[in-house]
Amino acid sequence: MSTLEIRDLHVSVEVGAGSAGAAGGPGVQREILRGVDLTVAAGQTHAIMGPNGSGKSTLAYAIAGHPKYTVTSGSVTLDGEDLLAMTVDARARAGLFLAMQYPVEVPGVSVSNFLRTAVTAVRGEAPKLRDFIKELRGAMKELSIDPSFAERNLNEGFSGGEKKRHEILQLELLNPKIAILDETDSGLDIDALKVVSEGINRFRGQPGKGMLLITHYTRILRYVKPDFVHVFVAGRIVEEGGPELAELLENEGYERFLGSVSLGGRA
Repeated sequence: MSTLEIRDLHVSVEVGAGSAGAAGGPGVQREILRGVDLTVAAGQTHAIMGPNGSGKSTLAYAIAGHPKYTVTSGSVTLDGEDLLAMTVDARARAGLFLAMQYPVEVPGVSVSNFLRTAVTAVRGEAPKLRDFIKELRGAMKELSIDPSFAERNLNEGFSGGEKKRHEILQLELLNPKIAILDETDSGLDIDALKVVSEGINRFRGQPGKGMLLITHYTRILRYVKPDFVHVFVAGRIVEEGGPELAELLENEGYERFLGSVSLGGRA
């Protein structure tokens, strides 16, 4: 059974690079994550909620290996293996998946070519073209994606809903052990939210899958029911609970948790 373990994770990002004089210079390291502890086990869905700037996306990108973020201390393991010692592609092959908040555009690369390349990299061998096309079309149908979408340039000119559906399409084809979804509900209308949520639920309904769902709002949690909810403020988890905690946040906001930070509480 797969387990993602995060222990006392501290992460910094360089800010102000190139601002030290006309010739440029090194920036200043600013600590974003200040000791995060979290375990995501197979069969569990964890939701992380928090205000803007609290470090939620930093956590996702640091786990995935984004070069902008520097892990200064702590550990991240997947099934006991040190993720932080792995390259980004090795982390994907180990069973980690990240659906990004802002997927990048890649002109000249079609969706189908990108997905077949990604599937080949993760599975270790190229699927037969006929089998892959059948698998791709089936997954696209489940997500109400038009077949012509496969020939479009990756994320180029995509609407917000198309980008999010494509992220879930990747999730279904790559079939990781642990999925991290960074604000997958952002910018979705109600119809797209339902389709995306159905895709997420298909994935997590499989045995042995774990999920970390990062969101600002409770609306996606009405369709994707979390087992655990964590409140993220100032780079740390300051409160934990079940689904009822999300409803509390919907009704009361983050104000009382922000107060606990200023008073020297858990955060």
